[in-house]
Formats: sequence, C-alpha cells, structure tokens
Amino acid sequence: MNSSLPELIAEYESLQKRWADPSLQDDVSAAKKIGKRVAELGPVYEAHTQREAARADLAAAHELAELDPEFGREEVERLTGRIHELDAALAELLAPRDPHDGDDVVLEVKSGAGGEESALFAGDLMRMYTKFAERRRWRVEVLSMAESDLGGVKDATISIKRTGGDQSPANGVWAWLKHEGGVHRVQRVPATESQGRIHTSAAGVLAYPEPEDAPDIVIDETELRIDVYRSSGKGGQGVNTTDSAVRITHLPTGLVVTCQNERSQLQNKARAMVVLAARLEQLREEKAAAEAASGRKEQIRTVDRSERIRTYNFPENRITDHRIGYKANNLDMVLEGDLEAMLSELRLKLKADE
Repeated sequence: MNSSLPELIAEYESLQKRWADPSLQDDVSAAKKIGKRVAELGPVYEAHTQREAARADLAAAHELAELDPEFGREEVERLTGRIHELDAALAELLAPRDPHDGDDVVLEVKSGAGGEESALFAGDLMRMYTKFAERRRWRVEVLSMAESDLGGVKDATISIKRTGGDQSPANGVWAWLKHEGGVHRVQRVPATESQGRIHTSAAGVLAYPEPEDAPDIVIDETELRIDVYRSSGKGGQGVNTTDSAVRITHLPTGLVVTCQNERSQLQNKARAMVVLAARLEQLREEKAAAEAASGRKEQIRTVDRSERIRTYNFPENRITDHRIGYKANNLDMVLEGDLEAMLSELRLKLKADE
C-alpha cells in the first residue's frame, strides 16, 4: 500500500457508502471490485478503529490514576501494551506487499527427467494442488491436460480461483502458491520398476497470477501461431469430437499456451489469450524486477533434477523444501493436500529474506 493511513481510512469509508448503495448491484463488475477493495481495507480500518478507542481509554485511565493510583496504573499498563500491539498490527498491514497476493493463479505442471515415472509424479503434484485448493474451498478448472500412457501427466494447466470467504490479499491464491514454481524432485520405487530400486525423477511447476482483469498487454496477432486440434481426456459430448482445442505459440518469446476445456474453438482461443497475456505480464514484471535487483530468485524454467526447490522422499515419508531447510515426515499427508504448515513457514521465511 502506497497511500497514507488517513487516505486509506477515507477510501474505506467512501467505499462503504458506495457498497451500501443498492444501485451498485446493477453493475456486477464494479460491485465485485469494490467488494474486493473493501475486504482488503477492512483489517486496516478495524485495527485503526481499535487503536483510536484504546488511545481514548488510555487518556481516561490516566485521569483515573489520579483518583485511584493502584487501579489506574494497572489499566494504563494494560492499555499501553494493547496500543503497542495495534501499532505493530497496523505496521504489518501497511507494509509493502506483493500487489498480486489477492489474485487467482494459473498453475502449469510438466513432466521432466525420469520418463514415465516423471509423468506419474506430475500427476501426483496435480492431485496435491487440487486437494489443497479443495481444502481452502477454491475452484479448480482444468485448462489443458496431456496424459501419459500409464495415466500420468505430461503437461497440464489449471486455473485456481478463490470463490468466497476471506477476501483479504493475505489469503489470496497467489499469496499461498506464488513460491511453488520450480523443480520438484521425487525419490521412490516407480510403478514401472520390477527390481524394487529407488529412482529419482523430477517434474516442473510454473505458477503465475491470473488477475481478475486482463493484463494491460497488447499482443500482435501476427506474432502468434495458432493451431487447433481435437481435445483429449474427459470432456463430455462435443468436446472430444471436434477440433475445438487451441494451442497458441507466441513466436517472439516461445511461450506456448493451450486450452481445451471450453466447448468451442472461439471460447478456447479467448481463454488461451487471457492466459498468454498473464504469462507475458509476468515476464515483463520479472524482467523489471531483475533489472532493479540482480540476483532475484526466479522460477526455474528447466526441469533438471539438480535444480530443485523441493524433494519428495517416499521411502522415508519425508518432504524437504531446500530453500528454507524445511523437513517433515508427513509426505503422505502433504500429497493429500495438507500443505498449510509447510507453505506458512515458507511464506514467513521468504518474506523475511526479501
């Protein structure tokens, strides 16, 4: 937040008045934007209001201390401590934060070194993220999916959206999943291994924000190669019987986006263009950040076992995040979507390093 506290309080009060206007509900887009901003500013307004009340109570406690020194002193100490707590809370709320924290996310999972075993592991990662989203009551939409012969995932793209509840940026999809991009390594006995030997393979994850509004990116369609093909996988009547799937290649950057979830070619193209714009916006932001601060940690674009952010060790039921030295012997629970403890520690430590 770049605005001062008085400006934010004034903005919140103004938005509350607009939010109470019944005519606002006629404009769904505007109502959604205002509701999101109200949710963002609500914690700031609440902490500010509580601090002002505590300050008023403290002034009254000082007057009481003149009449009853013992009781008044205890009340002064209590209220002084409370004000310090609220000062710290406001400082945290007003600290600079990632502007995308409240955004939804597009997540790509790609198999890498390890052949069929890598594809099976990529499928495990897809299920892990899907289960985590379900635990948080988010909505998951499969945009494209290429499966391997044994039912693994060669390449998949999903959209994860927040559907309700807590709308604060701190609990946005991007706030939770923005550090998932990179190489994920697995150590286990593959289903394809007959000798019982432990193999190491890897899958790559790419995460980027999908803003509510399309990014302000101008895409020259002469720089695109657009291919259409028949959708694969479970799609229902009509989806798998026509050339409705769309693959868009952005020639200057080599970015490839596919979408096969919608029933028509036009719908899939429109959805793919939104995802492509989000990818290009992310590249632009990464380039600007890299120029401003050399050595910035970026997501790994190659799926090399030696360049890993996390290791999933099945024989020891252990998960390790190499960026923060996190280790826990609850891999079985993590794969069922229980990611909160690991991601909370990851967010806390990486934020402290910023």
